[in-house]
Amino acid sequence: QVQLVESGGGLVQAGGSLRLSCAASDRTFGRYFMGWFRQAPGKEREFVAQLTWSTGSTYYRDSLKGRFTISRDNAKNTVYLQMNNLTREDTAVYFCALASRAAKYDYWGQGTQVTVSS
Repeated sequence: QVQLVESGGGLVQAGGSLRLSCAASDRTFGRYFMGWFRQAPGKEREFVAQLTWSTGSTYYRDSLKGRFTISRDNAKNTVYLQMNNLTREDTAVYFCALASRAAKYDYWGQGTQVTVSS
């Protein structure tokens, strides 16, 4: 088992930036992907960004390319989501997730709230 703990959420004005962090409890736990998802009020959870652990390659939701960046710090066993030029449509609970196999994300954090005000 591995626990994922997100942090860095909060209230920000439109046009501002936030960096979310996701710390994994077990450095040695095998992972295929690390990803970020979000869920806005009354909406389905949606994919935001993904990082392939072995290669470091990244993949983004098309609509977020250029504003969001996923990255990692191996020494800190942490994955980040840098979010720039935020809009009210980015308001959501953001979840970190880990895929121990290629097929699906099977470990999830508790989520961190991001609220963008106009």
